[in-house]
Amino acid sequence: MVAFVDHLATQGMTRAEIYHLLAKAEPQPKIIDAMTRPAEKALQWWEYRARFLTPERIDAGARLWREHRELLDAVAMQWHVDPEYIVAILGVETYFGRITGRYRVLDALATLSFDYPARGEFFRTELEQFLLLAHEGALDPLATLGSYAGAMGMVQFMPSSFRRYAVKEGDAKRPDLWNDWGDIFGSVGNYLQQHGWEYGRPVLAEATLGTAPEPTPPSSVALNDTLGALRSRGMQVDSAQSDDTACLTLLAPLQSGPSYRVGFHNFYVITRYNRSPLYAMAVHDLALAISARTLAADAP
Repeated sequence: MVAFVDHLATQGMTRAEIYHLLAKAEPQPKIIDAMTRPAEKALQWWEYRARFLTPERIDAGARLWREHRELLDAVAMQWHVDPEYIVAILGVETYFGRITGRYRVLDALATLSFDYPARGEFFRTELEQFLLLAHEGALDPLATLGSYAGAMGMVQFMPSSFRRYAVKEGDAKRPDLWNDWGDIFGSVGNYLQQHGWEYGRPVLAEATLGTAPEPTPPSSVALNDTLGALRSRGMQVDSAQSDDTACLTLLAPLQSGPSYRVGFHNFYVITRYNRSPLYAMAVHDLALAISARTLAADAP
């Protein structure tokens, strides 16, 4: 901890200020337990999908879009990001703000920084960014609540992402990712745009093995294949994209048996928000469902 304080003291905070805040942090052993069993690792795709593709969540997303249509469409145009994906990310992350986390971020990040060696270096970086946000007056370090991993607001940004991608669309001095829809939509749009989102381009396609061999689970999310290569191996992909389109094969098991999908560049971009392929597939499916529900509600 001394080395952490010494480093942070070079960033503009005094040692007294740092120690004062760290002394207020309360260890949370149950956070360590939660880190070892995230849903993305414990559930099959069909189970994970069922958590997010509920009629209630789809209706809530469509209602949010209709209520803030002008603002959301303006943000989508500004950041060149399809609006249904902005809404869907909020739907998967926090149920459109209904579930933003009940842990004090200070407690979560301090616990993971010093009591979770497997990822201690990562969380010490996030704790540093959180304390700098507090020092700058962007948030109250003793009152800010978030997830067990320290993610904050409706967008569930980690502190480093908060500092790098949060934007303010209104007249407030600082971004408000808990209450201001312009800031919330804009920050998600900025994040996706900065990671290379391509407006109007596909995210994924359904596929069948055909004569292709059974694929192995990818060791990482990387576009290390092409549609042409998949087709040459006998896989049938429901996509009009050209053979040189970069992609990866996704295992998407259903309750009825094996299922396969193919992810494209925008799929990879979504995984920059959360590295889990299950997460990115859920965002995609929710985006399509919300878009369809919104169009149906608009129909005469």
